Amino acid sequence: MRVVVLGAGFGGLELSTRLSEAAGDDLDIVLIDRGEGFVFGFSKLDVMFGKTLPSSVLHPFRDLDKPGLRFVRSTVRSIDPVAKRVGTDAGSYDADILVVALGADLDPSATPGLIEGGHEFYTVAGAFALREVLAGFAGGRVIVGVTSTPFKCPPAPSETALLLHDFLTERGIRDASEISLVMPLGVPIPPSPAASEALLAAFAERGINWYPDRLVDRLDPDRRVALLTDGTEMPYDLFLGVPAHRVPAVVEASGLAVDGWIPVNPLTLETAFPNVYAVGDVTSVGTPKAGVFAEGQAAVVADQILARLDGGSTPGTYDGHGTCFIEFGSDLVGRVEVTFLGGSAPVGKFEAPSAALAADKGEFGTSRIQRWFDRAWT
Repeated sequence: MRVVVLGAGFGGLELSTRLSEAAGDDLDIVLIDRGEGFVFGFSKLDVMFGKTLPSSVLHPFRDLDKPGLRFVRSTVRSIDPVAKRVGTDAGSYDADILVVALGADLDPSATPGLIEGGHEFYTVAGAFALREVLAGFAGGRVIVGVTSTPFKCPPAPSETALLLHDFLTERGIRDASEISLVMPLGVPIPPSPAASEALLAAFAERGINWYPDRLVDRLDPDRRVALLTDGTEMPYDLFLGVPAHRVPAVVEASGLAVDGWIPVNPLTLETAFPNVYAVGDVTSVGTPKAGVFAEGQAAVVADQILARLDGGSTPGTYDGHGTCFIEFGSDLVGRVEVTFLGGSAPVGKFEAPSAALAADKGEFGTSRIQRWFDRAWT
């Protein structure tokens, strides 16, 4: 049985690892991604704020070496979900089972003025480039702003504002600066009132301005002004934006997407096409677009595939559960455990920020690299 997996993010890496561990000798697993390697979302912030180097957080795909797994570095050019055929720059691949885990593409050009007058920190390249920009920043008005919905990792803009406070304080220019956070949400973490209260308290304690329930519509680079969807104009010296998210063009052209994203069975992650699954940010499954949810969905798809392989076991179904670490600055990390189930409001449990949870977050990262790449990450 050939399983072709498109995308080597959280979902693709977890799925490929589980399949290899359970049945590597009985499967032909083809994992396709155009990138050089994997980078955790939280690692982008570490590089951006000068805590580590890009080379320390990039985990090359060339290191993948697992039974039954072939990694192909190439760009996906076409997807035929009926024939389960994928066209790439490296050739075509026919699948018995196809799994789409290509994530969401980021489109800074969708926000007028963002490319000319601001910076985005959600792509690896954008975050890494900001390392030098922030190092040379002399202080002033900084806006951390979301430009559209949905967007990946909802806590990330709040984390960025708090880490920016620490960064400017350490450089001695916090008193000469102003930090504003523009979010489309009424509270920072809607599923967890306790987490939202803790973040709002942290904003107030650090003098971070909070602008909820609105988006940044566009930037005026000449005037150095951000224009919000409610008509507010905010002057800035440095703009850090969350760019618009889009389904990858190759997915849209394939006919898999409906209303912008791939609809799936929320329990099994099956698409409308037989033997075609989708996991992670590319779907409209109803959970936040975050790596931990893609990882949980990949585990379910692995169960589905393995049950077909042995013909006897009963596969599990997706429970919508995920755990998210939240940076509060000052080397303290909080944690939210949240469950999204169809037909009911999401339920979240919050653990207050601590140094112990910062260590847990570190273990979260190192354990995944050990599993996925079979090597230590120090």
